[in-house]
Amino acid sequence: MSPLKALRKPFATFILLCGSASLLKAQTAPAATQDELYQTIASLDAQLFDAYNHCDLVKLGSMVTDDLEFYHDKTGLAVGKQIFLESIKTNICGKVTRQLVAGSLEAHPLNHYGAVEIGSHTFHHPGHESDPAGVAKFVMLWQFKDGTWKISRVISYDHT
Repeated sequence: MSPLKALRKPFATFILLCGSASLLKAQTAPAATQDELYQTIASLDAQLFDAYNHCDLVKLGSMVTDDLEFYHDKTGLAVGKQIFLESIKTNICGKVTRQLVAGSLEAHPLNHYGAVEIGSHTFHHPGHESDPAGVAKFVMLWQFKDGTWKISRVISYDHT
């Protein structure tokens, strides 16, 4: 048998073992019905924006990935948790609050990743809650990893 043929089987076994190990490490969202997923995402959305509205940067930071990508139709792309938190601190804290538009939230599973949340929200200046400062649509990717949900990608668009 040639030396090349002798290496094929151990090499193929090695590749299979590596692939199996990575599959074991892959995180998937816990099995849930569509209603359970919706309730989970709605709860996460409420927690996220309670922190946003109260300028709880520690809580916000715990709910996003380090490599967060935030796409905004007016300001462009911002990459990274720290940039996101600095932007919230500078532009949002004490200046704007967010409210989900009732009935707009959608939650859909993303196999082997987590979920996608889609919806609309209004923004208000403190003391003027009945007069929206703006309306926008959003898409957020929630990653389920190591037993924790975190936002990894956001698209915020159609601001009026």
